[in-house]
Amino acid sequence: MTESGLIIREVESPADLKAFIRVPWAVYGDDPNWVPPLLAERRDALSEKNPFFSHARWKAWIAWRNGEAVGRISAQVDDYHLDQHDPETGFFGLAEGIDDEKVFRALFQAAEDWLREQGMKRVVGPFNLNINQEIGLLIEGFESPPYIMMGHARPYHGDFIADLGYRKAKDVLAYEIEQVKFSLPDNIRRLLDRLSGTLSVRQVDRKNKAEELEAMRQVFNDAWSGNWGFLPFSREEFQAVGKELFMIVPKDYSWIAEVDGEPAAFIVLLPNLNEAIADLNGRLLPFGWLKLLWRLKVRNPRSGRVPLMGVRKQYQNTRLGPALAFLVIQALHEPTGRRGLKWVELSWILEDNQAMRNILEKIGARVSKRYRLYQKDI
Repeated sequence: MTESGLIIREVESPADLKAFIRVPWAVYGDDPNWVPPLLAERRDALSEKNPFFSHARWKAWIAWRNGEAVGRISAQVDDYHLDQHDPETGFFGLAEGIDDEKVFRALFQAAEDWLREQGMKRVVGPFNLNINQEIGLLIEGFESPPYIMMGHARPYHGDFIADLGYRKAKDVLAYEIEQVKFSLPDNIRRLLDRLSGTLSVRQVDRKNKAEELEAMRQVFNDAWSGNWGFLPFSREEFQAVGKELFMIVPKDYSWIAEVDGEPAAFIVLLPNLNEAIADLNGRLLPFGWLKLLWRLKVRNPRSGRVPLMGVRKQYQNTRLGPALAFLVIQALHEPTGRRGLKWVELSWILEDNQAMRNILEKIGARVSKRYRLYQKDI
């Protein structure tokens, strides 16, 4: 126990994990822009069901005071990252706590100590749990709820982390566009017309789900290779992602663009599940699942998020690059309008990915939220 009455306890049992998952309720309970996560989904994400754990190890801790959970943190060592990037960098994640600097100091001390024991000399985060999942700490855009699979935070979180010696590693951005204002620039329309014999776009074929997911995975891994912190999706990870996404994604929300019949770009838009679950308080039982199905299938969320998009690297610095990007974005316009979507978020975008930022700004998107990744030598 610390002098402030804090106890930092490692998560070791199912009861501990339940308490760990429940910490955000203590942190954000009175925040109108926080969306309680589905408890069942969080349990699965932090269990062996998550393919991430086939190549990573982790620990997690809870800060307790007077019998109440007041903060949490995780630490991860990802063998994929050690092999492909830096053999001495580990990660922190899922770092949240009440407005008390002592809570953050004690939690980060526990995470850093464990990472040192694993041979790590640097720590980067937050990664919840790796770069292909939820990343970054919200530092701008607190005044609106997050979209599906994006994080929320209190403004003091970043201040406390910076006070512990962490500095900026990279910012990632969320862009938002009003659906009715989306339009292709005239020069892009002319370019697409000229390339109509070369480029084509089609819906993902759900009857050949495994093959289509593999094609999308290959495009994604090629498109993002070389970007900051990039780690390729394994086949198992992308198949798991696809299985979950196809449960809630309408058929005309996922598209593949081809060059001479070969997959060259793709896009997936998710209905913003956060709209549908905001008042369920994390629970699908006894009747939450009925509300969720009705809201997804009958009422339709009024917003959506593009979490997956990519253009093969060989086209990125040619005139085909922006044409392919605009082509798959344009494919979403009619189905989103028909279902009554008002807003679409495209996230996340690296702050220095100027090519992608230019494309989004040309169609009228604006930066709505900024998330920060921090680093520290330990």
